[in-house]
Amino acid sequence: MDFQPDVLAGFSAAPLAGVTLVRSDTPPAKPRAAVLHVHGYNDYFYQAELGHWFDAQGLAFYAVDMRGAGRSRVPGEHPHDMATIAEPGDDINAAVDAIAELHPGLPIVIHAHSTGGLSAAIWAADRPHPQLAGVILNSPLFGLPLTRVQALMARAVTPILRLRPTMIVSRVPSLYNERIHVNGGGSQTFNQEWKTPAGVPTTAQWVGAVTGAWKRIDGGLGIAVPVLVARSASTGPERDDNPRFNSQDVVVDTAETARLTPKLGSRVEALVVEDGMHDLTLSAPGPRAQYYAGVAAFIDRIVP
Repeated sequence: MDFQPDVLAGFSAAPLAGVTLVRSDTPPAKPRAAVLHVHGYNDYFYQAELGHWFDAQGLAFYAVDMRGAGRSRVPGEHPHDMATIAEPGDDINAAVDAIAELHPGLPIVIHAHSTGGLSAAIWAADRPHPQLAGVILNSPLFGLPLTRVQALMARAVTPILRLRPTMIVSRVPSLYNERIHVNGGGSQTFNQEWKTPAGVPTTAQWVGAVTGAWKRIDGGLGIAVPVLVARSASTGPERDDNPRFNSQDVVVDTAETARLTPKLGSRVEALVVEDGMHDLTLSAPGPRAQYYAGVAAFIDRIVP
């Protein structure tokens, strides 16, 4: 693969079958495993601290910018859209195959966030790679704190899917992305066209793919490898008047995450992070340290 210097200092990137594979420039000399980070909706890989933390754990770090996201975006396409949950699974599969080719026989761990966590869970159940050693889900999108109107809209998507699958059914700005960026008073610096506070409109087919994946999990997935599901201790409103905006998950429904977690497989662990944000790796120092400690302990258990 032709890795070239990346837009993120300390990393290199290579095109791969419609996606982009990013890797750390400072891998351990003899990694005990490789890790693939999978981003969420209206997101891409930009968290250098996360990559270097995995380096320090003795893992060769990789991340994938999936189709329609970040480095992989194509002019004119609808970002982050999908007709089925298998589409992001294809991107995860391509990235894992490439990592396995670079590291034959080395255990591979998936670290996936939000919608990426939902996609990774279905992928791990349907198409686990022989080198897959475990899956870490960071606030996976297993449910949304829907209002009554939003719930009615979700039910209305079914007939729309048959007639106009690419119809926009929701346009909601991302106050979360605005608040975590340095321009909004947060600690993060990222490309605001690739991870935009304006939000990315969702299509009927995207809603259908996500709700279909939720039903799959509710019926039991049977993931064979160990799984760690990490979530914040509580969900709160994504509003400026929420005093706990920076210490709650304001994106996903953590109660629904807790309900679905045991249905992923027979070797599933839960990690509840008090005062954690939606992306637990971006939380305040205390909860962030709790998350990293839980992930490190999990990796130690599954990778010698």
